[in-house]
This record gives sequence, structure tokens and C-alpha cells, in this order.
Amino acid sequence: MPHSVIEPTPKLEQAPFDVARLRQDFPVLARKVHGKPLIYLDNAATSQTPQQVIDVFSDYYSRYNANIHRGLHTLADEATAAFEGTRHKVRAFLNAEDARQIIFTRGTTEAINLVVQSWGRKHLAPGDEVMISLLEHHSNIVPWQLLAAEIGFTIKVIPVEANGALDMGAYRELLSERTKLVAVNHVSNALGTINPVQEMAALAHQHGALILIDGAQAAPHQVVDVQAINADFYAFSGHKVYGPTGVGVLYGKQALLEAMPPWQGGGEMIKTVSFDAGTTFAAIPHKFEAGTPAIAEVIALGRALEWVESVGVNAIGAWEGQLLDYATQAVGGIDGLRILGTAPHKAGVLSFVVEGAHSQDIGLLIDQLGIAIRTGHHCAQPLLAHFGVDATCRASFAAYNTLEEVDSFIEALQRVIGMVR
Repeated sequence: MPHSVIEPTPKLEQAPFDVARLRQDFPVLARKVHGKPLIYLDNAATSQTPQQVIDVFSDYYSRYNANIHRGLHTLADEATAAFEGTRHKVRAFLNAEDARQIIFTRGTTEAINLVVQSWGRKHLAPGDEVMISLLEHHSNIVPWQLLAAEIGFTIKVIPVEANGALDMGAYRELLSERTKLVAVNHVSNALGTINPVQEMAALAHQHGALILIDGAQAAPHQVVDVQAINADFYAFSGHKVYGPTGVGVLYGKQALLEAMPPWQGGGEMIKTVSFDAGTTFAAIPHKFEAGTPAIAEVIALGRALEWVESVGVNAIGAWEGQLLDYATQAVGGIDGLRILGTAPHKAGVLSFVVEGAHSQDIGLLIDQLGIAIRTGHHCAQPLLAHFGVDATCRASFAAYNTLEEVDSFIEALQRVIGMVR
């Protein structure tokens, strides 16, 4: 999926898949906002959901709503089979070695916190270093800060270059025998920068460190192969990959997961419980899945991954790349507009500021024209502060967006800028 935003193409052909046909799967795209056809360009925050995924909830709650794993009746068997079926779908989606390496969480944030509280609390000590990048979402900053304040290890920050690419030279210099773990996103939610995670993993491993990859922004847009990357941990969220909210995934190497203590206690994650002999724990992945999970959401995630694979992840990423190049060229003609993030390898994120206009004003006014974009700090305050801003406007693309929508967005943006200046 990597492509150049430095030399965008002037006019582009239709995607190799039928965008008009794809749009029919998404009922929300037929609605109007403030009397205008909805143009949804906030996909980096949450993608929309196809009808096939929505139908999972009605089917589950009307036909086989039951708790999983422990029941002996038919509904429990059906629910368990559908739930565990998603685990195998995720294994294939990430090319993990074994389905037992797939842990269901509430999302990427909880997955990162699980690693912090289970692996980090056990293995980190004063004098150790955890390395994160300036590109990180707050969910990959704050949990490490909380544990560092308690334990006393040091957080090192990988800087970025002027175009928003990670400074790999600085990364190599920062790595040392004190580095215990590198925690970095695969794709920046604020800039769209695609990080060279396979190279970063190899360098971390040369120094005896592990690597945790936040894949929330990568999984919907490109093929992820955790074995090829050699990731120790990899996390992503359902609601960014055309699935439901409230569900996500943590992949971990089997030996690491087996050696990690549970994070949360309760039902399902135990083998035996005794007041006299204490508690023994279930094998992975159930050791990390305490309590009744989001059953319908997990099943729906499996259906979402089926939808993505039916379209083709590479085809989706290629189309989004064309949309990004087209939009990048178009906004280049707007006076006073500055793009943040022009790295040579980007996903479908266009983040920008406009001289003399506040991003919130632009976001509110463009919504009146039926266009949904994201404004603010995007949970990446250190990164935006580095570029001297406290907020940007962010348009982000998905499989169902069109070149015509980009044209409408550019026209609306020019109109709104004229109003606020």
C-alpha cells in the first residue's frame, strides 16, 4: 500500500473494485445530515459498519443468545462455536501461528494496558527503558507513564523528521542493553505515517528487547503478517476495521503469553479456586479473558473481517491511497493550508491546519454541509505540540469513499474557509 504524497497523480481511474457496489452494504451512507448527503471522512476514528455485520446482532440475540464455554445446552454450544470461530478468523487475518495467541479485549487501548500491567509489571525495574515514539496515540503513552511513575523505569521517545516520518537514525542510537520493550504504532492516527515495523522489530530484537505494535490504524488498510513482522505483541480494534465498538484483539507470542500473569481475575480465567489451596489459572487465551465477554461483538468482528477479506485488504489500501493522493493534490491549491505529515509512506489520512482559521470552526461549519471530519488533537498532543499546533483538521478515507466525495469535500472546505477568515 505505500505510495507517494509528494508527487500525486493528476486524475485517477476508478478502483479495481466496484465502490458503488460496496457502498450498498452500508445503510448509514444513504442518510442525510442537515439536508445534505452524508460524506463520512472520519474513518480513522471509527469506520462505518456494513449490513452483514449489523445483522449479526439481530441473529445472535434472536436465535442463540447464551453464555459461552461452560454451558451444555444447544444455545451455549452454538454461541461458543461462533465466538471461537472468530478467534480462528483473527488468527488467519494476522497470520498468527496458533489461535491460542489471540486474546479478545475491548479494543487496542485495553490490549496495550494488558501488556503494560501483566508483562510490564512483572519484567520492568528501575534502570530499564521502554521506548515509544512521538507518533503515539495517548493509549500507548499514558499506560507506560502510569507504570513508570510506580516502578521507576525510564521512557525514551523516538523523534520524528520534519515530514512526519519516524527518525530511524535516532531510533538506532536510542536502542541499548537497557531497552526492554519498544512500543510503537504501525500507522499514525494523526498523520497517517506508516512505520517500518519489521525493521524496527529486527533492531529491537538485536538488543534483546521486545516490540509491541499498535495496529489499530494498520489492520483496516494493509495486510498484517505478525510472523513476517516478528511482532512480540500486536493489537487492533474492531470498530476501525468495519466492525463493532467494544471489541479488540491482542496477539502475543505463545511463550510470552504463557509466562505472563493474569491481569484481571474472575470467572472463565481460572482452572481451580480454593480458599485453602489458592487459585490456579486457565491456559491461554482464557487466562486473560475474565468474565463474560462481548459475545455478539466478537462474533460480529469475525463477520467484519470476512467482509474485509471479500473485498481484499490490499485493494482497499490501494483505493484509499488513490483518494489520499487526489485529495492531497487538491488541497495543495488552497491558500494558507498546511498539511501535517508528508512522509513518503502514508495511509489514508489527510491532516491539515489553515492559517487564520481554527480547526473546530472548520469542523462545525463543514458538518452543516453534510461532511464529517475530525478536529482536535486526535489523542496525540505531544506530536501536535512538536509541530507547533494544538489541533488539526483530519479527513480519513475508507473503502466506501469516492473521488466525487473528495471533490465535494474540497469545495465545501474552500467555502468554509472563506466564511471563517
